[in-house]
Amino acid sequence: MITVKEISTKKELKKFVKFPFKLYKNNKYWVPPIIKDEVTSFNKTKNPVFEHADARFFLAYKNDTIVGRISAIINWIEVKEQKVKKMRFGWFDFIDDHEVSKSLLEKVIEIGKENKLEFIEGPVGFSNLDKVGVLTYGFDHIGTMVTWYNYPYYEQHYKQFGLEVSKKYIENYFLIKDVGISKYSRINKILKVRYKLRELNFTSSKDILPYVEEMFAIFNSSYSKLSTFIPVTDAQIKYFKKKFIPFINPEFIKFVIDENDRLVAFAITMPSFAKALQKANGKLLPSGIFHLLKARNNSDAAVLYLIGVIPEFQKKGVTSIIFEECYRSYEKLGIKKGFITPELEDNTEIHLIWRHFNPVIHKKRCTFKLDIS
Repeated sequence: MITVKEISTKKELKKFVKFPFKLYKNNKYWVPPIIKDEVTSFNKTKNPVFEHADARFFLAYKNDTIVGRISAIINWIEVKEQKVKKMRFGWFDFIDDHEVSKSLLEKVIEIGKENKLEFIEGPVGFSNLDKVGVLTYGFDHIGTMVTWYNYPYYEQHYKQFGLEVSKKYIENYFLIKDVGISKYSRINKILKVRYKLRELNFTSSKDILPYVEEMFAIFNSSYSKLSTFIPVTDAQIKYFKKKFIPFINPEFIKFVIDENDRLVAFAITMPSFAKALQKANGKLLPSGIFHLLKARNNSDAAVLYLIGVIPEFQKKGVTSIIFEECYRSYEKLGIKKGFITPELEDNTEIHLIWRHFNPVIHKKRCTFKLDIS
């Protein structure tokens, strides 16, 4: 018999976060989170996302053993302002037992109906800055710190429950040596003169901080057309500014500004922390922090997380300036491969900017939805 229990205490949330550590023990492709950080992100007094979102957390038990987990999420900006009556679910993990996955999904449906929502969709996080999608292809590739990994049987559980594919995502990688920097250099000389632009590189994280609010304003305008879009609030920007920016190697962040020092484009890239997180195994101490700091400065791979361009400069080739600066930093730092985080399969505009990189699709994922109205 499967028992589903709602949890809320810090001790219970820690069990929620640690369940995948048991499920994926000795799996060489799963990348664990830092347990303390993950628990904190679910703390409603510390994460500003809870100013406009609700989340409830559930664990499934079988014979007093945890066999699954799920989070039921409502983003009220999405529901009330964007009029998308979606019941979100995420952090959905389970053993290969259909009664387990069924029991957890039924709990999400129950909450969705209580709030008069029209459909459930997942796995997703609170917004489009969070992890997204169940992996359907590429199970033999290591994950990243910003994506979920899962076993192949997950997809079948979704389908057997009656959910249908909603949004499809692809993940690419490319080799730095294939970028073809000489062509970008020629184009960039023309662009910089024509539009009076210049690149902005950093060696200190504190020099990035004055641009963070402007960067997220560009993010909101750049991604507003996507079907997954939910704007980042001022409170969330302050949270990200304090939590993440100081830790990112500043050499991986690239900006383009105009003659008035206005930010017109940005790229947030990171060294790959995947192998370091595996070695840390969820803990910063005693040696986890050492592995992460080593990866921060000595990784051979980069993850391209976010790229944004203000509307008036879109489709004018400005991203080529960013790519040239990334290439030069990567070459200096010994980066051999670049990983692109999940992108909507139908987002043709973003796919076009990678076309000269010889990208290789190595993973596919999707979200599933079910009408509950």
